[in-house]
Amino acid sequence: MSIRLKWFFLVLMLAALAFGFLHLFADAGPYTFERLHIFLFNLCAGGSMILFFSEQPRRFSPRVCLFMALAMAYAVFAFLMIYIPAVILSLVLALIVESVRVQRFSLFPWGFFKKSEPVDQKFHQAALLCLSLGLTISAAVIVNNEYAKLISFAKLQLDVFFLGFSFPVSLITLSLIFSFMTGPETTGLRVLKEIGFWAVNLGVIIFFLFIIFEHLSSQVGVTLVLFAAVAMITVLYYRLGKVAQQKHFLTSGMGFLLITAVTGIGYIFAELGTGYTGEKYHWLLKLHAFASLYGWNLCGLAVIFRYDDFPIALHSRPLIIFHWITALALAPLGIYYPLFALMALACYAVLLYAILFAARAPQPMGGQ
Repeated sequence: MSIRLKWFFLVLMLAALAFGFLHLFADAGPYTFERLHIFLFNLCAGGSMILFFSEQPRRFSPRVCLFMALAMAYAVFAFLMIYIPAVILSLVLALIVESVRVQRFSLFPWGFFKKSEPVDQKFHQAALLCLSLGLTISAAVIVNNEYAKLISFAKLQLDVFFLGFSFPVSLITLSLIFSFMTGPETTGLRVLKEIGFWAVNLGVIIFFLFIIFEHLSSQVGVTLVLFAAVAMITVLYYRLGKVAQQKHFLTSGMGFLLITAVTGIGYIFAELGTGYTGEKYHWLLKLHAFASLYGWNLCGLAVIFRYDDFPIALHSRPLIIFHWITALALAPLGIYYPLFALMALACYAVLLYAILFAARAPQPMGGQ
């Protein structure tokens, strides 16, 4: 990746976090900064890196650059609530993603059902398919809510649905995790990997349906299944993940994912309890969001950013501790206090600079 592209992504991802705090410093009027906060990170940075990682050879081709430019335009139109161009752009973006997916895999995702298909490749195709479907469905949701008004659900709102754009980044990170697992492929291990794949994908789909239909008790059951699947994948990766610098980042990511699962379950139980109000548990929802977006998802993107450069010349463990403090302490507090928001932005900038610009280290004798 060129120096200019590294600076572009640093500024883009720093801007994404900044929009999460901007409500403390400016009045958005009828608009919501949350949309830019989500879109710039998940769709613009995350979606572009998924396409970059999917093309062979990996490169920022004209197709990836076009996706990145149109995704940024889509984010601006969605923020400004100018919906006709947003609908058109989302469908064009979906076609770009599908062109990459079909070229890399196949038109119909037959690989999901093949025993011979490696599970990391199943997650990889699922990330692309989820991204294209998410863009397509978002266009349908906009048309329904703003124009057709054929279906009416309290939870079928754009700001709720748009949160689903984090899922493709989660899937590509899981693809990385499974690709780094080593050891003999026994029947039992293969079954566990398949269970992990289907539990995560079907679990999230069913969970979103229960959100739309507001079945809180059913959401608890699904989140417990998802937590069990994440815990199983964590154990598998801890035992089978090959010893490499990337393992530090991905293991840290699994820690963030477990926190995401626990806080998600906690929030649903809070909704089921007496005396629940959105304002009362807003802090828990934000902790959940930061653990997911700027914790778990960033770990996966960090490995993709420098995929061909590892090992890189930085001390992984101190950087990971710094990441945890930033994502789980400073950033959530920054939602409420301007000083912590500025501290989180400064620390996040340092973190991104270290990830993107650390020099490539000499390969140690015998590998790492």
